[in-house]
Amino acid sequence: MYKTLFTLSLLACSVAAYAQESAVNDTSKNTPPDIERVVVSGDFRQTTLDQLSASATILDQARLRSRQPAHIDSVLNSIPNVNFAAGASRGRFVQIRGIGERSQFAEPINPSVSFIVDEFDFSGLAAAGLIFDTKQLEVYRGPQATLYGTGALAGAVKLSSNNVGGEAPDYVEARIGNKDSYRIEGATGDDINSDWGYRVALVHNRSDGFVENTFLDRSDTNNIDETALRFAVEGSVDERTTLALTYRWYDIDNGYDAFSLDNDNKTLSDEPGFDEHQTHAVSARSTTSTAAGDLILIATHASHNIAYGYDEDWTFTGFHPWGYTSFDAYYRDVETQTGELRFVSSDSAALFDGMTDWTIGVFYKNTEEKLLRQYTYLDSDFASEYTPTTTAIYAQTESRLNENLVLVAGLRVENYDFDYADNNQLTRAFDTTMVGGKVALQYTQGEHFYYGSISRGYKGAGFNPDSRVNDDQRFFDEEYNWNYEVGVKGPLLTPDLIARAAIFYMDRKDTQVSDFDVITRDDGTAGFVDIIDNADLGTNKGAELELSWIASDAWQLDASVGYLSATFEGYTLADGTEVSEQRQAQSPKWTANLYSEYALTDNMLWRVDVDYKSEYRFSDGHDVTSPSTTLVNSEIVVLHGDWQTSLWVQNAFDREYYTRGFGGFSNDPRDEYAFDEPYYQIGNGRQFGVTVKYAF
Repeated sequence: MYKTLFTLSLLACSVAAYAQESAVNDTSKNTPPDIERVVVSGDFRQTTLDQLSASATILDQARLRSRQPAHIDSVLNSIPNVNFAAGASRGRFVQIRGIGERSQFAEPINPSVSFIVDEFDFSGLAAAGLIFDTKQLEVYRGPQATLYGTGALAGAVKLSSNNVGGEAPDYVEARIGNKDSYRIEGATGDDINSDWGYRVALVHNRSDGFVENTFLDRSDTNNIDETALRFAVEGSVDERTTLALTYRWYDIDNGYDAFSLDNDNKTLSDEPGFDEHQTHAVSARSTTSTAAGDLILIATHASHNIAYGYDEDWTFTGFHPWGYTSFDAYYRDVETQTGELRFVSSDSAALFDGMTDWTIGVFYKNTEEKLLRQYTYLDSDFASEYTPTTTAIYAQTESRLNENLVLVAGLRVENYDFDYADNNQLTRAFDTTMVGGKVALQYTQGEHFYYGSISRGYKGAGFNPDSRVNDDQRFFDEEYNWNYEVGVKGPLLTPDLIARAAIFYMDRKDTQVSDFDVITRDDGTAGFVDIIDNADLGTNKGAELELSWIASDAWQLDASVGYLSATFEGYTLADGTEVSEQRQAQSPKWTANLYSEYALTDNMLWRVDVDYKSEYRFSDGHDVTSPSTTLVNSEIVVLHGDWQTSLWVQNAFDREYYTRGFGGFSNDPRDEYAFDEPYYQIGNGRQFGVTVKYAF
C-alpha cells in the first residue's frame, strides 16, 4: 500500500514542487536556496535537515513571511499531517499525525505536542505562539521523548528567534488590512562590545475579527489584541563560558464570541467571552567548553495569568422562553520552573576509538496551576490547585559503524508525579516512572540519506476532577506510543528537485480519548462534562512527502502531501455506546500544500500558497465533521533597496471553513431543544491588505 501511495504522491506532486527555503530574502531573490544545509536547532547537537533521522519541516523567515503570519495557526495548515483546533481565539491546540488536544476547560491537561520557544517550554500554552522576530519554525512529527519527554507523545513545534548581536537584520514592519486589522513589528540588535551583544523585538497585532454581534451591534466581540516583547543579551563570561539571558513578555487580550445558533458568524451574546493571557518569562543558558565537550546549563521561570470565558447560552437574557442564561469563566495562574544540565561530548571524548559521540543530561520541571472557575450553574466558585513535577535523566549516542552507516540510540527515564486538591474536598496524588527513547539507523549514499527508526513516546496519567463524573471514569492511565518509521531525503531525478519522504506506523497503548457527557439540568437545559478516558488501542499510520524544485531562475515551487489513517478501538463513550473501531478526531486522511514563487521582474515576485485538508471528525464523542477545505493565499511583493512591500490576500476565494465543531445536543430554544444540531466555530473569511518592511 505504501509503495503505491508513494508512487501516486510523486506523480501528483512532482509537477509542482519548489525549494522550501525560499530564494527570496530581504536583499536577494534569485540566489538558489541551500535547502539541505538548513540547521536544526531542536536537537542535542547541531545537525542539518538532510541528516536528521526524523520527519520534520522547517520554515525559514522568508517562507513564514509569505503567509503574513501573526500566530503559529497561520502556518500549520502548510505542514503535512499537522492539524489544529481553536475552541478559543486562536488555533492553539495542535495535533500531529492525529494526536493532540482540542481544548482545555477544567481538567488538568497533559499536552501531547511539545511547544518550545527558544529555551522556554510553553507546552499546553500555545496562545503564546506569536510569530515575531522569528528565525525559523520547526515541526517534528513522531514521538520526541529523548529530547522533550512527556510533552512530546506526538511530536514537537519549536520557534527559534533571530540571533543576538549584530548578525540578525534590524527592521520595522507595518501591516494593515480589512476588518480594522493592523500589525506593527520591529527588532534591532548590535554588539555592546567585543564580548557582548543584545537584541530587542516588539510586536503588536490588532483586528476586529470576522464575527458580528447583532444583539450588541458590534463587530469586535471576537477581536484580536496581542502584544509581545523579547529582550536578550548574550556574550562571553570568560574564555570558556558564554551566557545568554532572555526576557519574554506577552499581553494577549482577545475576545471570544464564536458560536451562533444559525452557524452564520452572527452572534446574539449579551456577555461576549474573553481569551486573555499574560506572561512574564526569563531564561538563562550557559555553555562552558572543556576538552571533553560542552557543559550546558539551562534554567527558566515563567509566570502566566490566563483568563478564558464565554457566554454559554450564546444569546441574551430573554431570548430563552424560561429565562435560561449562563456564563462560564476559567481563571488560571500558572508558575513553571525548569532546569536542565546537559553534557555534549567533543570529538576527543568520543567513545570506542572516536566512533561514538554521546550526550547525557538531567531535566527538572515543576508547575503550579491554580484554577478558579466561575459558572452560573455552580453553587459556589470552583477552585483547584494542580502541581505536576517531572524529573528525568537522558542519554543519546551516535555511533559511526562505517563510513556510511550511523546508529543513533537515545533513552529517557522520567518520573512524573502530581498533587491535586480542590474545594470540593477532592485530593489526589499520583506518581509513576515512564521510559521512552529512540533507535535509528542512518545510511548515507552519495547525496541521499536513508533512515529507519523505532521510537517510543509517553504521556502522563491523570483524572477528571468534575464531581459529576462517575467513579469508573474518574481516572485515566498514562499512554504510550510506539512509532516505526523509514524515510529518505535527497535529489529526485534531477539535482534541482529535492525530496523528503517518510512512512510510519504508530501503535498507541491506553490511548487517551477526549469525550464529553451531556447532562440535563433541573431547568431542562443541557450541561456538559468534559471527560478524558482510555481506549485499548490506537493505530496511526501514514506517509509524508515534501518536494522542493527550482524550476528555473525565476520560478520555484514547493509541494507537500500527508496521508493518515488513524483509528482507535475498545472504548465506551460517555453515553454508554460501545466503540469497536472509530476514526480518531482531528485526523484528516489527506493534507497537502502547494507553494509557488515566480519572479515577474527583477524587483517583483508573485507568490501563491494553497492548503488542502480532507474531511475529519471534530471529536471522539460525536460524529460532527469538518468538510474538506481548500484555502488559497497570494501576494505580490515589490523589492526596492531596503524596502519590501507586499500586497496580499488570505483565503482569496472566501471559503467557509471550521476550526472547531460540536454535536449531539441542541442549544436552540426555537425548536424547544428537540433536534441535535451541529455547531461550528468558523475560520477567517477573505482578508486582504498591504505590508511594508524596512530593513536598516
